[in-house]
Amino acid sequence: MNENIVLVTGMSGAGKSSAMNALEDLGYYCIDNFPKELLPNLEQLLEEKGSKYKSVALSVSALDYVSFVKYFDNNNNKLQIVFLDCNDDELLLRYRFTRRQHPMIATNLATTLEEAIEMERDYFDHLQENAQNTIHLDTTKLTPQALANRIRHRFRTDEKTEFTITFQSFGFKHGVPMDADSVIDVRFLPNPFYEPSLRDKTGNQEEVYNYVMSADETKEFVEKLKAYLDFTFSSYDKQNKSHMIVAIGCTGGQHRSVSICNYLFDTYKNMYRCFKSHRDIEDGEEKGIKEEFE
Repeated sequence: MNENIVLVTGMSGAGKSSAMNALEDLGYYCIDNFPKELLPNLEQLLEEKGSKYKSVALSVSALDYVSFVKYFDNNNNKLQIVFLDCNDDELLLRYRFTRRQHPMIATNLATTLEEAIEMERDYFDHLQENAQNTIHLDTTKLTPQALANRIRHRFRTDEKTEFTITFQSFGFKHGVPMDADSVIDVRFLPNPFYEPSLRDKTGNQEEVYNYVMSADETKEFVEKLKAYLDFTFSSYDKQNKSHMIVAIGCTGGQHRSVSICNYLFDTYKNMYRCFKSHRDIEDGEEKGIKEEFE
């Protein structure tokens, strides 16, 4: 039985190639579009001792996904599934930019890009998935590098498996992250946006951070939030959950959510392996998630 099989699937255009490249960097033998008819041959390679196929990542389409899952389940393989999602508008933009042909069009199942995306999403929506072995990643606002970082965090090869936490700030007006395990709404806290001297700054800057964190409402809130998170993290850690994303949202994702995200990262970074990202901040850098690691 091979215990290092990763199945990368999800919406076409959501970043399967970037995810596979990251897994290859971690030492996985990566295979794109492996024919489902040849699965028995693959199993023979996986069973060879000392084989270079000790850790394998397979990228599969919506049409072949069920066949691969059933095959490995029937052969008692421990399968980890990575499901990449992205909103429809962003998928349309990506395909129009790259001018690649959607698989549903290539197989004559759809005639337009909009129809192809809708058909593929409907197909995945009707599949019964094993949530216990599935990692969902929303790549709508992720750069390829940020996605690669997420994959590396999840599949690092440390001997000791650690419970890891990502604290992510976001703005509700830009949408809630689809891959968040817990969403914390901080829109009730005092808003620096209404202070002219703070409006154009972010929670990464001391003046804004101090404004948010010094408020009486914030002090009471973080005390109760920490009690909740202490219990949640401890419980998930005992259940051997590998990773949790805590998304903190305010209106625009610039001030309050960023400040609370930074506070939580600093609070827990010496207790767990933690990451943080600020989804909706653009400070003259490439737009997208900016990761910081401890």
